[in-house]
Amino acid sequence: MGVDIHTSAIVDPKAEIGENVVVDAFAMVGPHASIGDNCRIFHHATVEGRVTLGSGNLIHSYSLIGGLTHDLKYQGGEPGLEIGDNNIFREYVTAHVATEEDDDTVIGSNNVFLAYSHVAHDCQVGDHLVMSSHSALGGHVVVQDHVNVGWNAGVHQFCRLGKHCMVSACSKLVQDVPPYMLADGFPAEVRSINKIGMERNGFSNDEIDAVRGVFKKIYKSDFNRSQALANLSEDQNIVGKPVLNEIVDFMKNSGRGVA
Repeated sequence: MGVDIHTSAIVDPKAEIGENVVVDAFAMVGPHASIGDNCRIFHHATVEGRVTLGSGNLIHSYSLIGGLTHDLKYQGGEPGLEIGDNNIFREYVTAHVATEEDDDTVIGSNNVFLAYSHVAHDCQVGDHLVMSSHSALGGHVVVQDHVNVGWNAGVHQFCRLGKHCMVSACSKLVQDVPPYMLADGFPAEVRSINKIGMERNGFSNDEIDAVRGVFKKIYKSDFNRSQALANLSEDQNIVGKPVLNEIVDFMKNSGRGVA
């Protein structure tokens, strides 16, 4: 199968189009876009700016992929947006390019962005994110793998979401969420571990128990944060477990503080 571009679509002749790409009616592809193999751009969707799409991406109706940054520090030029493979961008999703000329917003592979969700300039998104409708990532947010962001959640710029964590629906997140934790509230606080998410991703009961032990030590004990992190290195039920090092390293490197 060759490229299938509807006669009413607007595809700039400078755009790079891979094999088996479908561009539906009234869609638009700009001159700096590179569309990988087996992508589909649904009717009325737009891919503009310096955007690189990997293979197998689905850009649904009325989405804007590669829109200009909202950052008022933008000084011109062609900052970019790099997207991996097999992502789904549902209706009205917006994903913006970076702010500086040589920088890129980055979205990995196998992510699902539901209707009206937003990825702002300079975000660094990993793989297997599920981002629910009306949720938003502010500028420079870092999202690790296998994260779940609930409906209408807002993530403040420069926050980090650790792998396998979850931000619950309608939450306002202004600090980092460590790996494997579940944050909820306005402002959001870590309430528990993301047990269901870990189970769905094949973690053993032993690994889940180790994360629960870390959670209790940090959030439910009488220790302050520094004391809890120090004490964890002496807990024989947890020492040596990879999840412990991941959580502790993440918290020690937090720039905005931990929820």
